Amino acid sequence: MKTADETAAPVVFHVDVNSAFLSWEAVYRIRELGAKKDLRDELCAVGGDRQARRGIILAKSQSAKGYGVRTGESILEAKRKCPDLKLVPANYHLYRQSSEAFIKILKEYSPEMEQYSIDEAFMNMTGMEKLFGPPREAAERIRERIFRELGFTVNIGISTNKLLAKMASDFKKPNLVHTLFPEEIPEKMWPLPVRELFFVGRSTEASLKRLGIRTIGDLAKTDPELLKYHLKKHGEVIWNFANGRDAGVIETEETENKNYGNSTTIPFDVTDEGTARIVLLSLAETVGRRLRAGHVKAEGISVTIKNTDLHSVSHQAVFETPTNITEEVYRAACRLFEELWDGSAIRLLGISTSRIKEESCARQMNIFEGEKYEKLERLDHAVDEIRSKFGSGAVMRASFLEQPVAHMAGREVRAEKKLDYKDIEIE
Repeated sequence: MKTADETAAPVVFHVDVNSAFLSWEAVYRIRELGAKKDLRDELCAVGGDRQARRGIILAKSQSAKGYGVRTGESILEAKRKCPDLKLVPANYHLYRQSSEAFIKILKEYSPEMEQYSIDEAFMNMTGMEKLFGPPREAAERIRERIFRELGFTVNIGISTNKLLAKMASDFKKPNLVHTLFPEEIPEKMWPLPVRELFFVGRSTEASLKRLGIRTIGDLAKTDPELLKYHLKKHGEVIWNFANGRDAGVIETEETENKNYGNSTTIPFDVTDEGTARIVLLSLAETVGRRLRAGHVKAEGISVTIKNTDLHSVSHQAVFETPTNITEEVYRAACRLFEELWDGSAIRLLGISTSRIKEESCARQMNIFEGEKYEKLERLDHAVDEIRSKFGSGAVMRASFLEQPVAHMAGREVRAEKKLDYKDIEIE
């Protein structure tokens, strides 16, 4: 016989930091550097590294948003819209510290918490009413505590699944709690433009408009077979989303690392194989380093591609023998990419390894590859030692020179870079 808690409707929170990078920068400047002005109240944005040719907007203030400045667009585009836009450099080390403090608080309220990105997380709050009160009361408590202790604001969406909770958190900002329960969908979600729905990108929006579909409600009421005919499997997915259906579960952190991988969202659309290979090499550098740091090898590898419609595909393979050699990870990833890519513009690339074995496991080698493998192994370990001692930027492959891609992808690498505020004017 099920208990009352087991039969209760699920309660899911989506917690999203408002303008995360800008907020964290503003709080640090006020609390630690004595700034008098709050960047969040100014016509301001956090911009990428121009010298590294990654000059994109990473976060913007509400007033900058009013000028049409968008996260992910180039600094040049943003400046055209808003010539007076104040730009502050990114400090990834600070962002990682702020994110960790944010996640630490959330973990106090639920044993099932999934960090979705550096500035957002899902929480399973089912059955937590006895400890923290009704869902909205609990959400307000979390929101107020984060602001009181950490100094930045969050939006919290409440529903019965991850999709609806995330949709709710995207409603009016900042510093608010919203609900989107199934019975509220017709009123709160269906009138929204179809582009507001999760997984509907620019290309999908254009396809839906050609079918006369302009709102999420229009999509929800469309024959799913028609959508499948025009948009294949993706059409069925977004139809379910429009009707509030989501089978996704909250993926809690595992105590043991069973796979090693990395992915990167690219600040521009990748449309050629050469650039894609450079991105894969950047990912392979990070994945190989992580495998060796964990004293393990991988038997399996997969590559994920996400296009500009946010549609993801993946392909996997098995190594002939377990490996943690960067070159072997890279070459396998390239082979999978060639088999998988359909030529559409790429927004995200990822490499993941699986079937993890201890580093000491035997490697089967033929007489032709033994010497080459040992050379690559020695080279990788030598590079790891140099990077550990002097930072990830101490050694870089020549192929990354003059490329708009970092030589090692991943937030753990970016987090090594600390911003020196000595030459920055703090107002």
